[in-house]
Amino acid sequence: MRAKLEEAAVILASATPALETVVSAESGRYERLKLSARPGAARLPDMDLVDLRANTPEKGHWLSPVLSKSLVETFEKKEQSLLFLNRRGYAPLVICKACGERLKSPGTESWLTEHRYTNRLVCHLTGWSMPKPDHCPMCGAKDSLMGVGPGVERVAEEVRVLLPDAHVEVFSSDTAMGGEATRGIVDRMAAGEIDVLVGTQIVAKGHNFPGLTLVGVVDADSGLQGGDLRAGERTYQLLSQVAGRAGRADRPGRALIQTYQPDNPAMQALAAGDRDGFLKIERDVRQELTLPPFGRMAAMILSAPDPAMAKEIGLAAGKAAPHGDGVTGYGPAPAPISILRGRHRLRFLITAPREVDLSAYMSAWLRVLKLPNAARVAVDVDPYSFL
Repeated sequence: MRAKLEEAAVILASATPALETVVSAESGRYERLKLSARPGAARLPDMDLVDLRANTPEKGHWLSPVLSKSLVETFEKKEQSLLFLNRRGYAPLVICKACGERLKSPGTESWLTEHRYTNRLVCHLTGWSMPKPDHCPMCGAKDSLMGVGPGVERVAEEVRVLLPDAHVEVFSSDTAMGGEATRGIVDRMAAGEIDVLVGTQIVAKGHNFPGLTLVGVVDADSGLQGGDLRAGERTYQLLSQVAGRAGRADRPGRALIQTYQPDNPAMQALAAGDRDGFLKIERDVRQELTLPPFGRMAAMILSAPDPAMAKEIGLAAGKAAPHGDGVTGYGPAPAPISILRGRHRLRFLITAPREVDLSAYMSAWLRVLKLPNAARVAVDVDPYSFL
């Protein structure tokens, strides 16, 4: 709108455009300009999938033998490595070895993440945190709490054992709090003062590290989980972007992507460097199911203070849904985050052809929906988040 008012041009620039953008370009709504190569001598890195079923890490480790060997070789050549894991902290789950209790944030089903640098347990959903206790809050067993799974802090710990002489740093929102701290890490990496950088998605975009030749993706499958229709596309975009940090100068780059799903279309497209092929698969699936950008979608989240009321209002909402030509409703079903701040959440997903006025349909539904005072409803037309 600002560009329209100013009679200016808008340039949308991305190496991994969204399917919606590509379809708009193909339909003539946008003009499409292609940059088919990197500037100068730089070229795109070679990408290889590491099948974790065949190259299983040692017990208690998260780096496969293939990736570990490549880290050692890169360090010996005095080149830099980047390990990517989109999971902050030390361990994403804390469990009691005595009773099996999994520590959760109060009022949610969100697991607490162990942050070893600060010795705190943190909920990344609500921000709630507490010092790590020395005993289980459920059974009282002393020294029984154990972190399960890897976060960036744990991966960095493994690298320090593998490469004791290397300078290893963690780059996440926990270690780069504020612009000055972020610039400090970026400047040290660009100057070659860091040998191995272990980071979350904060490392994926916009950074140019001339000495970086190896990128290792520790867990490529994490973004494929959940009920998000764009999960595959987002995973492809993010991993393509982080892999693109390697080989940006005169030395060739390489990306090793650890996965248990090497046959997934997103993984196959990454290995082949076939962005257009991947987008065609995504396009065909969404067109067949009338999903965006070929159809429209809306989400309705109902919440209540107890599960009985949530079930009751979910059934009532389903019965009150108006009939609409071409409109299909799914639900009620537990929302991906089923309990948040003590409230139990149910979700409806509604799909319709593009010519249907979905906003009017949802407004008509809300007008006839009678809910108890304690219940809440939220509607998101054309949702981009599926939590």
